[in-house]
Amino acid sequence: MNIPLANGRLGRAAVERYWEDGYLHPIRAISPAQAAEWRAELEAIERDWLDAGLPLPLNTYKRVNANCVMPLAHRIATHPAILDVVEGVLGPDLLIYGVEFFIKEPRTKHRVSMHQDLTYWGLGAIDGMVTMWLALSPATRASGCMDFVAGSHRNPILPHEDTFAEDNLLSRGQEVRVEVAPEDRVAIELMPGEISLHHGLTIHGSGPNTTDDRRIGAVVRYLRPEVAQEVGEQDYAMLARGADRARNFILFAPPEGNFTPESLALYDEIRTTQGKFLMKGTKNDKGLYAKVNA
Repeated sequence: MNIPLANGRLGRAAVERYWEDGYLHPIRAISPAQAAEWRAELEAIERDWLDAGLPLPLNTYKRVNANCVMPLAHRIATHPAILDVVEGVLGPDLLIYGVEFFIKEPRTKHRVSMHQDLTYWGLGAIDGMVTMWLALSPATRASGCMDFVAGSHRNPILPHEDTFAEDNLLSRGQEVRVEVAPEDRVAIELMPGEISLHHGLTIHGSGPNTTDDRRIGAVVRYLRPEVAQEVGEQDYAMLARGADRARNFILFAPPEGNFTPESLALYDEIRTTQGKFLMKGTKNDKGLYAKVNA
């Protein structure tokens, strides 16, 4: 059953449930028709740009700061219906830290190991970040939906191990060094247009896609402006709603088209800067940040 909304916004009980569990789902924020339209637009971009001579693999742009080079990613992240829901948790002033399209192809073994989002981002163990996960295709147990561990957001940032495993979709193949029992995992199934929210410290992961359809998620990381980069010299974000009075991030504008020369140059600047702290302590010779400051 969907989380009830009042005029498109979370009620007090839903917000309390989020802070109790560290996640909230399913929330019907977008119509199935809109989700299908966005999926079609994304797959058209994939067809048109896969062999278009981009400086980096297309998958890197989809997975890292897609909002910098793809107007679709920015439109999803700033859709009023999604922002209305997120505002119930973070408040009226919202920054976009990043957008990615997380895709598991049909009948593939790719998985996501159990981890906490905030492990390597240099933002500290904060409450001021929410990850919004929007289903553009069915996310079920069979297709490799996320599993959350209820209440795990009350932990600090736990030790993780980098695996760089070939079947792991994370940037470092990072895995939390605690045993997560199967009975502690809650399957977060979503239908197209439904979203989930989760805290940056919530332990989560997902299994392989055993179905004949792609499992496509549009993922947005939202921040309160008061959050600050604690490890890197500087960091970047977009203003989604309200105002940024803290000025802790370099704010950048959305792209005017897909993969414009200006947006590609900015993308390289952001990726290089963030790669210095996101991949700190590794050889940085593989994965989404390969060759950045290697």
